[in-house]
Amino acid sequence: MSQKLFGTSGIRGIVNKDLTLQLALQTGLAIATTTEAGKITIAHDTRTTATTIEDALIAGLLSGGAQVTRLGLIPTPLLAYATRQLKANTGIMITASHNPPQYNGIKLFNTNTIAYTQRQQDKIEHLIKKQQFTRQTHKKIGITTDLDATQHYINTLKKIPIKKQWRIILDPGNGATYQIAPKIFQTLGCQVTTINAQPDGHFPARSPEPNEESLTELRIIVKQLKADAGFAYDGDGDRMVAITEKGEFAPFDQTLAAYAAHVVRKNRGGTVITTVEASMCMEKMVQQHGGRVLRTKVGDVAVAEEIKKHKAVFGGEPCGAWIHPQIYYCPDGILSSLLLLKALESEDKPLSEFISDVPLYPEKKESVECPNEAKAVVMQRIRAILPSTFQRINDLTDIDGIRLSLAKKWILIRASGTEPLIRIKVEAENTPEAKRIMEKCMNRVQRIVKKVVS
Repeated sequence: MSQKLFGTSGIRGIVNKDLTLQLALQTGLAIATTTEAGKITIAHDTRTTATTIEDALIAGLLSGGAQVTRLGLIPTPLLAYATRQLKANTGIMITASHNPPQYNGIKLFNTNTIAYTQRQQDKIEHLIKKQQFTRQTHKKIGITTDLDATQHYINTLKKIPIKKQWRIILDPGNGATYQIAPKIFQTLGCQVTTINAQPDGHFPARSPEPNEESLTELRIIVKQLKADAGFAYDGDGDRMVAITEKGEFAPFDQTLAAYAAHVVRKNRGGTVITTVEASMCMEKMVQQHGGRVLRTKVGDVAVAEEIKKHKAVFGGEPCGAWIHPQIYYCPDGILSSLLLLKALESEDKPLSEFISDVPLYPEKKESVECPNEAKAVVMQRIRAILPSTFQRINDLTDIDGIRLSLAKKWILIRASGTEPLIRIKVEAENTPEAKRIMEKCMNRVQRIVKKVVS
């Protein structure tokens, strides 16, 4: 292997190019080897290649003697939840989350609902690279069983005390929440209308990544039907995006910061974990209610580990992946939607008002194409020159890429963990300043990538 298999969210790539059936089979063998023929749960989202990859994974798992429980087509958080409930050694989710249809992936969870750590991922990669697998004799080959684990998950979420009969529009986007999300909301007494709720791995209705651009239809319908809110989920259901009662997109950072402030206020303090790419509005909102913000690497596994380590009251990424440690450590879009409604009830505010106190700073996001094998050298050179490009640096963080904090603005440049890209994000107090800084960063990064790749 010329590069790492695992990115920020498991193994992910274009099927039959980056993610082959042979790699899936070997991953299954490696998991069976590391768990010493343990108990494994496995599930998938709606992607067209999901069951084929599942078959290859299971072949490897059984060859290594593992006992496999197949959970079928469910959201990622349900897989993590069921892994804990069944006391399995490892949970495997076959998903590429928000990536385009030609992608798929393999995400691994521990029995504590936290995704595999870096050390565990490195062990799997080492076994695949060295082909050091434990294969069992025919008498010890594993077996598979099928199980519907949805009801216990529904029973847990329906305990959330939602009192109002909310009028909600749900957009699963042809993904894994297509059936279970409406059922949970209806069980809690909400009036639910669904769109794009047909499971389809080609994602014909919209991109599996819910964002302002892809949710135009949902925004229109929320406004036309005079709903209280709209919620959209990504392909595997671990992300949530909200639409206000006015039919307006609730910005990622504003919504995250508003909810974080609510949790801290309710707990009379506490630690909130977020990533290096979250807005500076997080500190502003959380600190004014007696809380503190700690930042970590991008990726839910990093956020979950820091939540557990610091006994944080909440944590999340600005992409809509929120973690609620009082329930478990896997980000969960449906759970996040329900807890956001509970927060609105508690504060007696519509969503638009709930997020209105959070300052919305202008930001710019750009990406520069960069082959995966060149990322390490490119980032090394960026780290070497970027600090000298700007004056009056208040703070420099390199836990994930490089993040420079300047006076009332910041810059983050990091290698994507899921795509062949170098990502750049800039936030400032005004748009012209954000644009100026982004142009300077883009110029530097493009020149470095060109030199390294040529």
